[in-house]
Amino acid sequence: MSVTGVQGEERNDFTKQESRQIRARSLRLLGSLLHPMRGKVTLAMLVVVVSTAAQVAGPALIAFGIDNGLPALMKQNWIPLAATGGIYLVTGVIGALLIAWYTVMSARISQAILIDLRKRIFLHTQKLSLEFHESYTSGRIISRQTSDLDAIRELLDSGINQLLQGVLYMVFTAIALFSLDGLSGLVLFASLIPLAILTRWFQVRSQTLFRTSRVASARLIVHFVETMTGIRAVKAFRKEKRNEKEFGSLVEDYRDVNGRVIQLFGIFDPGLVLIGNVTVAIVLLVGGFRVVEGHLAIGALLAALLYTRRFFDPMEEMAMFYNSYQSAAAALEKISGVLEERPGVSDPVKPVDLWKATGAVRFDDVQFAYTADRVILPHFTLDLPAGQTIALVGSTGAGKSTLAKLISRFYDPTQGSVQLDGVDLRDLHPKDLRRAIVMVTQEAYLFSGSVAENIAIGKPEATRDEIRRAATAVGAHDFIEGLPNGYDTDVNKRGGRVSAGQRQLISFARAFLADPAVLILDEATSSLDIPSERLVQEALQTLLADRTAVIIAHRLSTVAIADRVLVMEQGTIIEDGTPDELISGSGRFAQLHAAWRDSLV
Repeated sequence: MSVTGVQGEERNDFTKQESRQIRARSLRLLGSLLHPMRGKVTLAMLVVVVSTAAQVAGPALIAFGIDNGLPALMKQNWIPLAATGGIYLVTGVIGALLIAWYTVMSARISQAILIDLRKRIFLHTQKLSLEFHESYTSGRIISRQTSDLDAIRELLDSGINQLLQGVLYMVFTAIALFSLDGLSGLVLFASLIPLAILTRWFQVRSQTLFRTSRVASARLIVHFVETMTGIRAVKAFRKEKRNEKEFGSLVEDYRDVNGRVIQLFGIFDPGLVLIGNVTVAIVLLVGGFRVVEGHLAIGALLAALLYTRRFFDPMEEMAMFYNSYQSAAAALEKISGVLEERPGVSDPVKPVDLWKATGAVRFDDVQFAYTADRVILPHFTLDLPAGQTIALVGSTGAGKSTLAKLISRFYDPTQGSVQLDGVDLRDLHPKDLRRAIVMVTQEAYLFSGSVAENIAIGKPEATRDEIRRAATAVGAHDFIEGLPNGYDTDVNKRGGRVSAGQRQLISFARAFLADPAVLILDEATSSLDIPSERLVQEALQTLLADRTAVIIAHRLSTVAIADRVLVMEQGTIIEDGTPDELISGSGRFAQLHAAWRDSLV
């Protein structure tokens, strides 16, 4: 066998093994969702079994009424016919009531499962590390919470009901038909051969098409979300026409695959009707001769025809179940994949409490790489004394933001340790870590709600006076008071919109209200204009006096307030000193400062 053939077989084996693992993962998730509902599920199953049996009893009662009740009535004995009619009425009422009960129970079960699953996705994705969110696009996350959950909801609300009731109805109908007339039952049994061939043909082709449809739908959602999220860039670079073409292509793909699905049903549905009609015709033909010969009662023939006709009724609904099942199975695979993700930054098994941090940070022989072939920090050691303001300067990609993410424990070092007051961050209790270290980034994000609520995120129990003092400290109070409703202005409503610089000031107030031992500013002043930046710098000199601060900035004016400047290149520190010492020298920082000063002229 050739090497290529061996590799092909290995890939196929791996694909099969991977598919089995994904299927097992999905089944585990489904089992965990159903386990708390097992009592209600069992009761629902019993109810649907009894209700289906009550529905199937109808034709047999009709046969008894015709073959026994009518002859008795001709002899002036109305009791058999009346009893048959009464029983028929009772079974109909019981079947209807039980189906109504089952419908309510199944709806409650499906809603409970969906609520559980929706909460799991939300809570789990919150727990996942920054590494996951930086690689998993927001469009895909939204797709998990919207279209994928809708596919599962459709399966739970109607698909499973259709399958369960359809299978039970067909089984009970076949049993009743065999009990009533064995020959008619054999004719029905023979019809299962072409029925199985048609169903298998449908399953094989629909499985691929339904998965393709889910992928096409997800691509539409992702493209839409990314376009709307990046609408400023779209308009700035006049990308509307390109987006129109790309989105149009995705819509066409989605339409094409749905068209092929419709064509598939266009063959399957008439095929079911044809098999059903042929079977009914054969039962009628064979039964008619047997009635003439006196081997079969007329009522029994009528019941056999009804049972044969009804046997095929659930098939179309069950085919629609397969549609729902394929969509839901693909959705469950994707959701289970997200839920199987484990945080790259895990909580400690035995956390160490640090009630009051001083803010001393140490990098002890830290090595860090986002990927195995991309080492950002090679054997990095650094001490940041408590209360010192450090400015990190360097070219893009030097490792400054990586350093900040390690201090905030958004990532863990590949090797070595990052310590706060001598405690490895991996051992520090999460509540103490988040209380002690706060990062303000360039992307100042405001949540739905008022300005005051956004500032209070830093300290949820803060009073209005504390919120005002924090806003005043960073120079945000005046513009907040100028908003339509002041601190109660909704930042997402018309009239409450704030500029990028104002959003950044609110995020500063949020961080200062939190009062951390270590404050990290990652390009946090980049959105501020010169007057706002100077105002914030004045506030920073007071507010950072009693805490450790790490400032990452390309604007060298921000560096002036630092006690110490670290110049980084390729993950190493090439210069370390006070701003004045480095400016007076001839190193990299002096060159950067000279270039910046010349740019102001």
